[in-house]
Amino acid sequence: MKFEIIRDPLWNNIRVDAFTMRLVDTPAFQRLRYVRQLGLAYLVYPGATHSRFEHALGTYHLSRRTIALLEERGELASLPADEPAIIYAAALLHDVGHYPFSHALEEIGALHHENVAGPLITGGEIGALLNQELGAGAAARVHALVTGKSDSALQGLISGSLDLDKIEYLKRDALMCGVPYGEVDVDRLTNSMVVLEDPATRKKRIGVVEKALAAIESLLFAKYQMYRNVYWHHTVRSATAMYKRIVDDALRSGAVRSEELGTFTDEGLLHRLEPTRSPILSALRERRLYKRAAEWPAATLEEGFGDWIAEDRARVVAIEDSLAREAGLAPGELLLDYPLKTQMLGLDLPVVRRDGSVERLTESGWKGTIDLPSLSEQLYRSTRWLRVFSARAITLDRDAVMRTITAEGS
Repeated sequence: MKFEIIRDPLWNNIRVDAFTMRLVDTPAFQRLRYVRQLGLAYLVYPGATHSRFEHALGTYHLSRRTIALLEERGELASLPADEPAIIYAAALLHDVGHYPFSHALEEIGALHHENVAGPLITGGEIGALLNQELGAGAAARVHALVTGKSDSALQGLISGSLDLDKIEYLKRDALMCGVPYGEVDVDRLTNSMVVLEDPATRKKRIGVVEKALAAIESLLFAKYQMYRNVYWHHTVRSATAMYKRIVDDALRSGAVRSEELGTFTDEGLLHRLEPTRSPILSALRERRLYKRAAEWPAATLEEGFGDWIAEDRARVVAIEDSLAREAGLAPGELLLDYPLKTQMLGLDLPVVRRDGSVERLTESGWKGTIDLPSLSEQLYRSTRWLRVFSARAITLDRDAVMRTITAEGS
């Protein structure tokens, strides 16, 4: 089989077969060259201009590496012969439906990017290529893996507790931001993966051997550090809050349609929004970012408090503008931000113990080992902050603002 070699700053040489190159050359995949992996984080970390394109290639590379290890050990003997090719395609295409500037638009109610990917993977040029090259129904199988709904024993490589996407982006994001936080023991994790029978379902799935637990801990801490210092950095969240308000205003005014969002590149969407003459857009382009006027760590708030802020845009905008008027600001000059709740490390993983037995590592954890699930929740709550950003320095009555937010959430 002939391979093309793509040079990559993280993995060095990525070997891409001829069929995969045909997928890479489709317009839908090429769009990812112009969608930044970390959204607006480049306004804080100038090196964070890497794209979904290279991340997707890196995930594909890890899928080939991991499948090769599983094949060497005979782990795939009972699986369909075409299963590796389906996995490679899913690893490559998992972000093909991503919106401009990363996940931000999912926080204003936009359809999840994995669902946006559906028509792109199962139809059009990509769908035709998949079904033609890998067999009838291949496109549907790939999309099922991307959305986490596949019955494949290898689903966990694409979407799961230790999926290759997560391993890849932590390593790449840390490298490109120039921070030491995203260090993950990739070799230990991939070499520890096995195909086993889940004791709960009696179905084949991806698991790990017990000696991988230290590497899983490193993954947890890497993710925590990256969220704390990069993904949810207060300045990144300020820019993200501004971007969300710009797009939300444009959607409400009809300047852009929600079904169009997944077709834009980063700059393409901003260019489309220029005619709105939004002062927030001008401020974002010139890096005149909103400042923190008040903030509260999630660890000091009740469980579930404020979750609606990332879910109910109409209510958020109404509160923002009401608080802005009270502070003597114009509509849009005061913004609320509370990142969409996500698991720091959702664990549901079968583990082969040293005595050969298989146990599931879940939220209950194991006695005598580090309580990863509980630690994960604690780290998550210390990373997530409820913030109020304003266009200029103001003094807010924190108690009054909190009373307003609490009343709206009750």
